[in-house]
Amino acid sequence: MIEAENLTKYFDAFLAVDRISLFVEPGTVLAVLGPNGAGKTTTVRMLTSILTPTSGWARLAGYDVVKQPGQVRASVGVLTEQHGLYTRMRGLDYLDFFGRIYQLPRELRRERALGLMRRFGLEDALGKRLGEYSKGMKQKLALVRAMLHDPPVLLLDEPTSAMDPQSAKQVRDAILELRRDKRTVVLTTHNLPEASLLADRIAIIRRGRIIAQGTFEELAQEFVGPPMMRLQTAGWANGLAESLREVVEVREHGEDWLDFIAPDPARTNPMVLRRVLDQGVDVVTLSQRSRTLEDVYLKIVEEDEKDERAQEATPA
Repeated sequence: MIEAENLTKYFDAFLAVDRISLFVEPGTVLAVLGPNGAGKTTTVRMLTSILTPTSGWARLAGYDVVKQPGQVRASVGVLTEQHGLYTRMRGLDYLDFFGRIYQLPRELRRERALGLMRRFGLEDALGKRLGEYSKGMKQKLALVRAMLHDPPVLLLDEPTSAMDPQSAKQVRDAILELRRDKRTVVLTTHNLPEASLLADRIAIIRRGRIIAQGTFEELAQEFVGPPMMRLQTAGWANGLAESLREVVEVREHGEDWLDFIAPDPARTNPMVLRRVLDQGVDVVTLSQRSRTLEDVYLKIVEEDEKDERAQEATPA
């Protein structure tokens, strides 16, 4: 698991990370979202004992990131934006080299390297020099390197960047398997559909601060509002919108459709359907209108920008 409390980092007078607090349980995928320069990479570097916090504290897999850096690094696999691959080495030799750094026995490091290379479709590239790898192959090899020592925590920066759809799916499937194995995964990405698919929880960082965190449903409820349902009817439904306004909040309607707010769909939707059928109107579909992570993300950032402008306009 990962724990952090008021984690702060200054570079001289520049505040890069501002009192970030996190709690990520085993088996949880946390997606960290935010614009470039928001503080995501600096936070990851503190969590992996690469950077020392200016103040605050953090523990990874039970180890203090300042007092126990060796144990922290042994417990985490990191995929960074810049892979740092040794391009003159061959794939299997490269993984064997890192296996020795992690002090894995020879047979175990070979077994894991071969298994992971096969898992990500790299078995035909075992003897190739890394300089011959495509960008997507290099990305997969860097992920194999991060997983080689079987760490309980993975910190992944844009794990499917530059991958073709099949390779990206292999990586997403691997992340889901890691969650089932009770591994903790922190995923930083700009791919919002992918984050929505993989993440149990979401944290949004802007200007070094976490401005919102929670599950998608919690964030959608708080910033976008309750679910909206669309009722599609067979043909013209005369007076249906006016009738339903007695029981629900109708937002918009047309000749053969209407949208209404459903704070509690399990209670609201059966009531709506009974009233519609009592009026002799045939229903084609009743479905929830999609609320995407992009909608939620943009709304949260918009609200934070408004708060920022209001603070700047307030006299000191």
